[in-house]
Amino acid sequence: MSSFLKPIQPQGIYKTLYAFHNIFGSAMGSNNTSPWTQGSPLISQIPGGPKPIELIKINSSDLSYPKSWGHPKLRSKIADYYNHYYKSKISLENVMVFAGGRPGLLAVLMFLSKDVTVRVPSTEYTPYYDILEFLKVKYSLVNSTEDNLFSPSVEELVGGKIKDKQLIFLSNPSNPTGITKRGDDLKELVERASLGKSGLLIDEAYELISSPPCSAMRYVKNIDDSNIFVCGAATKGLQAPGIRLGWVVSSKKNIEILGNFSSFGIGGVSRLSQIYAEELLERGRTDLAHNAIPKFYDEQRLKYGEAFKKMGLGVFSGNGGFYHWCKLKNGMTAKDLNSILFKSGAAILKGNDCDMERKGKNSLLNNFFRFSFGSLHPDSFDIDIKILSKALLGIGQ
Repeated sequence: MSSFLKPIQPQGIYKTLYAFHNIFGSAMGSNNTSPWTQGSPLISQIPGGPKPIELIKINSSDLSYPKSWGHPKLRSKIADYYNHYYKSKISLENVMVFAGGRPGLLAVLMFLSKDVTVRVPSTEYTPYYDILEFLKVKYSLVNSTEDNLFSPSVEELVGGKIKDKQLIFLSNPSNPTGITKRGDDLKELVERASLGKSGLLIDEAYELISSPPCSAMRYVKNIDDSNIFVCGAATKGLQAPGIRLGWVVSSKKNIEILGNFSSFGIGGVSRLSQIYAEELLERGRTDLAHNAIPKFYDEQRLKYGEAFKKMGLGVFSGNGGFYHWCKLKNGMTAKDLNSILFKSGAAILKGNDCDMERKGKNSLLNNFFRFSFGSLHPDSFDIDIKILSKALLGIGQ
């Protein structure tokens, strides 16, 4: 019997994960595998960081239907977080809770006016392409290649004189490169891209994994008089990907629209996940995280980066996130590398999966790959380098 549903293929990273399973015989993340593919953080306690929360208290009222916008207590805690660390001036009415960061991005793009064109870097987080294509959103690409070191300027992102409505859409710190807009650059981007005919949708999933942590919220003067959407999540810096909780910060009017959608399209987010997130956002915990998380990942980034350079890889990574963005030499491709890594229980994300043009064999990113050290313990370093070095020798690198 034919399906009543339109067919859809696995996208982005899942193509690699399924291919890995077919060859290695078990899923990435199981015993004897090296999880370099996925953007998962370390979920155990890191030195100087907060301890994992093992228990939360609930009562019978927590089993009622959740609020469409998110529970007021959690929304207030998220607002307080930005007000404390980034000196913003927002309230719970500027916050909506989603079941992860991506659903928030999806919702914003779903309700874009038809006269808005999205401007997005040509090298970006893999699902962005799938979301934009699925929603049939008009978009244009901003050059983000080896030629400009994968770091388009504010002028390139905004595009000069603005004639029609546009929404700048990017991750910061960038996934996959780790390159981070901060300081004067980030301030200029917020000022130029969130007022008038221009808007800004900025994915800050890795906000805490940057030294120091940075957010566009520091430079938003009046969010209710702007077209900015800041997306955050409990996934990376707060080390809780499994609770599937994220949020969007925007003007009260925009949050009202998103909330109206939730009232019929989502129905709210699990109250249990929201209670867990409330605990994660306790000031004592976030103070520890703001100090320990950047320090830990800075050390990991430096250690792996130096080793990769010694292997002869080109390293184009920034100073944020928990990825290295690497280039293979001698005409070798990331697909070639994975064909050997799979047999050793390891895998990387192919660079062409981050190509917003999706040129396949003709992609300029075929010899690039993303290496994730997010979930790696420091004591796995030697074996990681041994496996990767052996694979590189196998492809003639």
